[in-house]
Amino acid sequence: MPRPPRLSPDDVAAALRGLPLWSGGAEGIERTLELPSFRAAVEAISVIADAAELMDHHPDVDLRWTKVRVAVVTHSAGGLTELDLELARRVDALYPGS
Repeated sequence: MPRPPRLSPDDVAAALRGLPLWSGGAEGIERTLELPSFRAAVEAISVIADAAELMDHHPDVDLRWTKVRVAVVTHSAGGLTELDLELARRVDALYPGS
């Protein structure tokens, strides 16, 4: 299946207006979830992994006690693509206020 092309900086800026919990730019975006406990943070990684597997598009994930940093970029495109934005939207749907 062909992968989507890299988005322009203007497209990324427009998309980020709809993803206020995310920061970054055309090179990639990230968000940090703050969970109530270490166990909840580990579970969040599992839930995000399930969503990523369904998309066959996998984020970089970093766990620090109750904080989970999720970073997305399409390495093969050299920057952000629509796949990354869709994964960010799915993370937001799963964890809207974390």
